[in-house]
Amino acid sequence: MQYRRLGRSGLQVSELSLGSWVTYHNQVNVASAKEMLAAALDAGINFFDNAEIYANGRSETIMGEAFKQLGLSRLDYVVSTKFFWGLDRAQPGQRPRINAQDTLNRKYLNHAMDASLARLQMDHVDLVFCHRPDPATPIEETVWAFHDLITKGKLLYWGTSEWSAAEIRAAWDIADKHHLHKPVMEQPQYHLFHRKRVEHEYARLYDDIGLGLTTWSPLASGLLTGKYRNGVPEGSRASLENMAFLREGLLDAGKNAAVGELEKIAVELGGSVAQLAIAWINRNPRVSTVILGASKLSQLHDNLGALGLTPKLTPEVIARIDAITQPLAV
Repeated sequence: MQYRRLGRSGLQVSELSLGSWVTYHNQVNVASAKEMLAAALDAGINFFDNAEIYANGRSETIMGEAFKQLGLSRLDYVVSTKFFWGLDRAQPGQRPRINAQDTLNRKYLNHAMDASLARLQMDHVDLVFCHRPDPATPIEETVWAFHDLITKGKLLYWGTSEWSAAEIRAAWDIADKHHLHKPVMEQPQYHLFHRKRVEHEYARLYDDIGLGLTTWSPLASGLLTGKYRNGVPEGSRASLENMAFLREGLLDAGKNAAVGELEKIAVELGGSVAQLAIAWINRNPRVSTVILGASKLSQLHDNLGALGLTPKLTPEVIARIDAITQPLAV
């Protein structure tokens, strides 16, 4: 396992990391989370990603309890969470709670931070991402709110997720002007079929402001494992009712055919198509860490095999991969 600085910060994160989206609570309980966290740490992973909205807060609760049971030093791991959608929405018949959802205003962020720390059973988190941009709140208010939370010691670094390059630059410029804590990282979707934002839209930000990336969905929600080439298998992510919105994309005939071609390359290199897809992201020097997802220990071990495949991605191999996937990428 290699370690990379998160953007221009001094924080080092493992090149592969482990996230909890979809899996925690839905497929992973505290006992299995503890087992996978321990295995990930043994493999050299030191960064673990979460969000308040994952499983309506239960994902943070599971991760927090698992880390508590492991009894590790807080210096041994890096934890992130994300804020935007909110958990304290009004229930039917209640008065609307307009400052409790879909916002990045100061009131919500202060409440969300304290609630997240309580679920995680931690006195601080290392990273907090703005899970989506909020066009209704001035970016300056959001920047100041995060600066104040860092000053209070509740988080160490802040960043964005799925913001446009212009929005990221606006936040950075405001922080720079007022000598505030700047956004350090962005968490975008990035995989072989979703690449233009990382490779083109953000291109100037890497050198101009030192933007770091913690990328998500390296396997396109499972499409790049090859498991959906013959429909939706039982127990897969697409078989979950709350993930039904993914099915159309996962069953795309053209992309599944491309996965079949990628599998041939993976076999030539001595790996799986999933390992090839992760290695392809990992070889990008702009990516600080690739967030993996796993519902069981065997999946985690298989994904970690991407480390052995990364050095095998020569310019010739990359050209073959691009010929297959670029025409289908957005």
